[in-house]
Amino acid sequence: MFKFIQTWFWVSLGWNISAVVLIHEVVMVASTASSVVFPTADFTRVPYSVFVDQEVYEREQQRLFRGSTWCYLGLEAEIPNPGDFKTTVMGDTPVVLNRDRQGELRAFVNRCSHRGAIVRREACGNAKEHRCIYHQWCFNLKGELTGVPYQNGMQGKGGYPDDFDKSQHGLTPIRVESYKGIVFGSFDWDIEPLDSYLDTHLRYHFDKVFHKPVKVLGYMRQLIPGNWKLYFENVKDPYHAGLLHLFHATFGLYRSTQKGGVVLDKHQGHSIIYNIGGNYDKKEAEVQYKDQQKYEQSYKLVDPSILKQRPDFDDGVANRIMSVFPSVVVQQILNTLATRHIRPKGPDEFELYWTYFGYADDDEELTQIRLKQANFVGPSGFISMEDGEAVRLVQEGIRREQDQYSVIEMDGRGEIRDIDHLVSEVPMRGFWKRYAELMNYDVEVAQ
Repeated sequence: MFKFIQTWFWVSLGWNISAVVLIHEVVMVASTASSVVFPTADFTRVPYSVFVDQEVYEREQQRLFRGSTWCYLGLEAEIPNPGDFKTTVMGDTPVVLNRDRQGELRAFVNRCSHRGAIVRREACGNAKEHRCIYHQWCFNLKGELTGVPYQNGMQGKGGYPDDFDKSQHGLTPIRVESYKGIVFGSFDWDIEPLDSYLDTHLRYHFDKVFHKPVKVLGYMRQLIPGNWKLYFENVKDPYHAGLLHLFHATFGLYRSTQKGGVVLDKHQGHSIIYNIGGNYDKKEAEVQYKDQQKYEQSYKLVDPSILKQRPDFDDGVANRIMSVFPSVVVQQILNTLATRHIRPKGPDEFELYWTYFGYADDDEELTQIRLKQANFVGPSGFISMEDGEAVRLVQEGIRREQDQYSVIEMDGRGEIRDIDHLVSEVPMRGFWKRYAELMNYDVEVAQ
């Protein structure tokens, strides 16, 4: 509306039309670059517009998912052999991840360089080449164009020009690196190495969880009607877990009275939330939760075997939620291990793509424990089903409130730091700090 009024004003002054159009375009660009302002330097306020604005979403695709970040692509265990491939995304850009004939990891945009069609439509498989269904352009496992039908025409007619060069029409390559079998890609060929990007704390916990070869146990997909960043807020907010999730609080998997904490990376966009299992004082928990609807002392499990566990690690951690900005969460909840790939589909919708895994040398009993505990999470999980609903409720609540802000002050204002407890929103502020930096958004500086 503001832009329309300005254009009308210039016309009424008698400016020629071409000048009006030119100025209007300049205003549009300037508006896009500065349309979001974080009103507090410590990110205790987040404008709701970042969750609903289409221009913000388009900017995220360019500056985050196609910018200087490492985005999750998958696990090496999903494509162990030459020719194995899986289709995935970076933001909403379709991507193919495969191993070439020499077994090297390769990734490229899943878009035919001819007319733009998706080349690989399957979720995964094994192939010697990738062939577009539309006009049969064929690419090898390095993404190079190797064949086009009718290149020299047919019956003396048609065909491509003599100077048509197949080497100029390969699939768009993506830089690929792997850490402990977790594969990431980037459109920025000059980005810092993945080791450095992950930083010390994430590498420490990845070293622990991926300390030996893994095997994939299965997948779940969950379509959530909300903005993808609301999910990152959710996994960086440790105190909601003891309030929102009845299963967590009632059966003691996670309570805010337990020992735990959050550590951040050098840019404060990644985080690891952890809690030590079984160390809570039951009487103290009953006092703290006595007025909470999410603590039901009378509830009993018909089949308590879902809580049976065989600890994988010697640090006592029951829940370990590792988030890598801006695309993935890696979880350990008791014995259930999974990656949660966050796949944006627009300002108000995203998909969570869950990949469950165990270890290659697991015995059958341990595999069954992991599979049963997979019921904790996913679209109908005993724990995380509520997270999707919470995201939906926020999206519905803010749809018409783009000039308003969320309030993020649990555990104080000011410094963004590591914490040694579970009642905090500080990690969320770290996420927003990194987000604003990479999106090049303005931040108010305190006077």
